[in-house]
Amino acid sequence: MFTGLVETIGVLRRRSGGAVARALIEASLGPLTLGESVSVNGACLTVDRIAPGGFECDMSSETLARTTLGALTVGARVHLERAMPLGARMGGHVVLGHVDGIGRVVEQSRAGDALRMRVSAPTDLAPFLAPKGSVAVDGASLTLNAVSTPGSAETWFDVMLVPHTIDRTLLSELRPGAAVNLEVDVLARYVARTLQVASIAGLQSLSSRDAREGDAPAERGEERGNTGENADHDERLLAKLRAGGFW
Repeated sequence: MFTGLVETIGVLRRRSGGAVARALIEASLGPLTLGESVSVNGACLTVDRIAPGGFECDMSSETLARTTLGALTVGARVHLERAMPLGARMGGHVVLGHVDGIGRVVEQSRAGDALRMRVSAPTDLAPFLAPKGSVAVDGASLTLNAVSTPGSAETWFDVMLVPHTIDRTLLSELRPGAAVNLEVDVLARYVARTLQVASIAGLQSLSSRDAREGDAPAERGEERGNTGENADHDERLLAKLRAGGFW
C-alpha cells in the first residue's frame, strides 16, 4: 500500500527479456529488503535483487500490457515510492499500485505558480472520477478539480500541480499526448462495486417475486400499471443502474 507521495526519481538503467522483462532501476531509496514493494510510476513491483545504488525487479506480461512500463526505454526517469509503514502519516490517499488504465495528457496551462493539467481517461473509469476526489497519475496522488460530464463522449479530468509537486515529480515535463498510468481511488471502486451488486440483487429479487406471483403475466402487468407500488420500485431500481453508469 502506498500514499501517492513520490519519494524520489529513479532511472531505468537496464531492461531485458520478452514477455517477462527484467529491469534495473537506479534509485536513492535508502536500505531496501528483498521482496519489498516499490511503486514505479504507480505500478507495484517487487524488489528481487538489491544492486549497488538501486534494485532489480521483474515486470510480468500483465504489467507490460496494462501500464506504460512496457514502453519505457533505457534512461527513462520514473517516480518511486516505497510501501507505507504501518502507523505512518498518510499525506496522500490509499494507493495500491494496481494500475486501472492508461490516460493521456491533453494540455497543460499555467495558473500562477501552479500548472493546470487535463488528462483523458478510459471511458470505463468515468464512474470512479469525482470532483474533489483522488486519483494517482504515474503514482502521484492528485486531487480532481473537475471531471467530464457523465455520459460525455470523452472522459477527462483536471488536476492542479502545485510548486511542490512540480519540483518533486516529472508531471510538469509531460507534453500533450504523453501516456500516464492511472489508478482510481480504491474507495470509489468499492462503492461502485457495492452498487453494482445491489442492483443485480434487486433485479434477481424482482424476477423471483414475479415468478411467485403466478402464471398470469398480462394480469400482473395490468395490476401494476404505471403508478403502482411495483412501478415505483422499478423506477428506483432503474435510477440506481443509471447512477452506476450502466447507461
